[in-house]
Amino acid sequence: MNSRTTLTLTSDHLTATIRLVGAQMISLKTADNLELMWHGDPAIWPEHAPILFPLLGPLTDQQLRHKGRTYPMPPHGFAQSRKFEIVEQSERHCLLEITDDAETRAMYPFSFRFQVSYILEDNTLKNSLIVTNTGAETLPCDVGFHPGFQWPLDPERAKEAYQITFDLPETEGIRRGVDDPIFLHGEREPTPMEGTELPLRDSLFDDQAIVFDQLNSRGLRYHADGEPGLRLVFPDSPHMALWMRPGASFIAIEPWQGLPVEFGWDDEYLNKPGTALIPSGETHDWNLHVKLESGQ
Repeated sequence: MNSRTTLTLTSDHLTATIRLVGAQMISLKTADNLELMWHGDPAIWPEHAPILFPLLGPLTDQQLRHKGRTYPMPPHGFAQSRKFEIVEQSERHCLLEITDDAETRAMYPFSFRFQVSYILEDNTLKNSLIVTNTGAETLPCDVGFHPGFQWPLDPERAKEAYQITFDLPETEGIRRGVDDPIFLHGEREPTPMEGTELPLRDSLFDDQAIVFDQLNSRGLRYHADGEPGLRLVFPDSPHMALWMRPGASFIAIEPWQGLPVEFGWDDEYLNKPGTALIPSGETHDWNLHVKLESGQ
């Protein structure tokens, strides 16, 4: 029995600590000991960077429907509560894995292998989510990154000094939701973007998360003028959410494959909007690179 609870990766620029339950990164520190991740205050939000699989958000009555049967599925799926096995580990890399078993099949009646990879390369963390369909039928799944970064990154700067700069203009209307985790509203709201810029302020999140369901960009910067910032690249994720809890000192930047459902949605899981459909025997992967940049 593996009694380890965490593992640590190191490079010349970064140190990452990974918790085996959920394969969740709980710390990412710079060489000068600056913590980039939210500290997980249980009174506000006890997580740091949960991995979402095989569901984003909740389902109606927390029931997954497949071929006329229902299965109890928790919001954001079950991966965040499962202990992953270590498949590979070196100083700068680890590969972690879960597979289906009787417990998962009671919630999600599919065969799968789900792997989470972390690699440190110089000043960049590379995080991959890898799903293999080991069954005979199509595998439907949502896959999501949910890293919560310190906001502000520099504790000496004001939160309002920070912004998110997308690679491309995000001109389409955004989606909002109800509850937490959210069910989406059916209607759209005007985008809060100013071209490619989103100046950050607490009031942006008075009405829950900001969901980009028609995302143009596959990269962005989270930064304050003249300060080191973070460059995020997510080439495989067509959706994104930005979220924080009111008054908290974090911002969650969440590239997704999949979307929360609208309130009252009650259909087969195979028909869930945005869900990946993986043919038998195939492997799909989603990647997120987080690069520490110098101030500009």
